[in-house]
Amino acid sequence: MNKPDGFLKRIMQAIGAENLSLIIALLAMVALIASQTEFFFSARNLFNIAQNMAVVGLIAVGMTLVIVSAGLDISVGSIAGCASVMTALVVVSTGSVLAGIGISLLVGLALGLVNAGIISFLRVNPVVATLATFSAFRGIAFLIAPGGRPVGVLDPTFAQLGSGRLFQMGEFPGVPVAFVILLVVALGAHFVMSTTVFGRSIYSMGGNPVAARLAGINLTRMRFAIYAISGALSGLAGAIVTARTSSGQPASGTQGLELEAITAVFLGGALLAGGKGTIVGSMLAVLLLATLSNGMNLLGIPTFYQLVAKGLLLVLAVAIGQWRMAHAERVQARLTSTGAT
Repeated sequence: MNKPDGFLKRIMQAIGAENLSLIIALLAMVALIASQTEFFFSARNLFNIAQNMAVVGLIAVGMTLVIVSAGLDISVGSIAGCASVMTALVVVSTGSVLAGIGISLLVGLALGLVNAGIISFLRVNPVVATLATFSAFRGIAFLIAPGGRPVGVLDPTFAQLGSGRLFQMGEFPGVPVAFVILLVVALGAHFVMSTTVFGRSIYSMGGNPVAARLAGINLTRMRFAIYAISGALSGLAGAIVTARTSSGQPASGTQGLELEAITAVFLGGALLAGGKGTIVGSMLAVLLLATLSNGMNLLGIPTFYQLVAKGLLLVLAVAIGQWRMAHAERVQARLTSTGAT
């Protein structure tokens, strides 16, 4: 009798309470949607869900690093917009797909460094700093685009980045290339966050910055690295948007990505105060949000209801995180007082 209990306990510890609650919510949502429409489990629909996860998922990976370090980046959607336009311009002018992807990463990295510089050297709060650059970078995207209009890209090779598929056979639609990219990036980020000194430094930086500084961690250098990674991933997401829509989009396709990414990270168990959060939790939350959007589309629910639902999920996720943090503080205070007596 004890062995099964011990096995279940180990599984629960490996999954984590936050991830288990996400899995239960996801299963309940899938059951509800599948009961209302027969198309949910079709291969084509599952392909669409995986494909739709890619853009938000890439940004959420970078956002996880930022939020765990006790930061926030509201400008990621605008960074993706800038990268989207620049990618289109480079692919059209050079005909090189690799050059287009490279410029998307460089643009994202550079704008991420701008955010880090404003936060570190001007001592501006991350929320205020990235709220300002959210507007500025969006304006830059429109300035870069000729006449402020989308830049068309009719390169079939480049289009594979957004709509290509792997392992297609028979009636099986294959696996989206963009989803494979997300999977590789997420696995790499999970490895870094869970096993490397850099990952542990991010948690230390968010959990107790004073102790992290005393331990010899250069917080400024860490902040630049974190925002650079987040910016580069946002730039890559912008390139995928360009490939999917066959045009560099200053706003359409990238607007609102910051809300979805932030919602996913908080739903995945991250705390606003920093020091907590996982790539696995964020990816489960991205899957949950993609399933929610897909299900509402299948059921013919208007888009503005989806925006309301995502906004409520963000409020709920932050509220639960704050409650967990307050509960942990109360438990710690109780244990401290008990030990003192």
